[in-house]
Amino acid sequence: MELHFDQELAQLKERLLLMSSLTEQSVAQALKALVQRDAALAKKVDADDDALDRLQVEIDERCIRLLALRQPLARDLRLITMAMKISTDLERIGDQASGIARRASELSAEPELKPLVDIPRMGEICQRMIRDVLDAFVYAKPELARQVIQRDEDVDQLNKQLQRELTSFMIEDPGTITRALLLMRIARNLERIGDHATNIAEEVVYLYEARDIRHQHADRP
Repeated sequence: MELHFDQELAQLKERLLLMSSLTEQSVAQALKALVQRDAALAKKVDADDDALDRLQVEIDERCIRLLALRQPLARDLRLITMAMKISTDLERIGDQASGIARRASELSAEPELKPLVDIPRMGEICQRMIRDVLDAFVYAKPELARQVIQRDEDVDQLNKQLQRELTSFMIEDPGTITRALLLMRIARNLERIGDHATNIAEEVVYLYEARDIRHQHADRP
């Protein structure tokens, strides 16, 4: 019986890793669609969000079944309840990737406003945050989760820098307003992705160190 429960926990972690991989892929493809001005790829990313929604439902159902039938205690209980929270954050990251894709599709029909530098850099940081935070959860590495939290500050700073730059574009030339606002919203999508990865990282630290470090970051809203 104990071995079977451990196998069920392992399967739950595997599904979370799959969801994390698909989420990271969605972010990467949305940014690729933006940089390459590929409206078809952008539409595919938006459509593929349904797969993440289905995985969230499956993971939640697995967690509820484990809670109801196994009645886990202590760390196993925290792990299962955290898995439900993680799946929610991953699903929301997928929603943000869909938002990027929709805006990328709109921008593909417009003249390029500026070379894209900061947004792809933000995207690379966010993708690594997603990958590392799930590794931290599955392989019990709270120190890696803390590194993810620190990286969120880099995303926030890049977002602020880009908002200032795009505001200057709009002030100097009102003809850039539509494109600048779309890029601002994409940067905001990425900033929110960083926040969701940070939420997961804080939960991982709590799971393995029994320390609640939420709301301890001065720059977070």
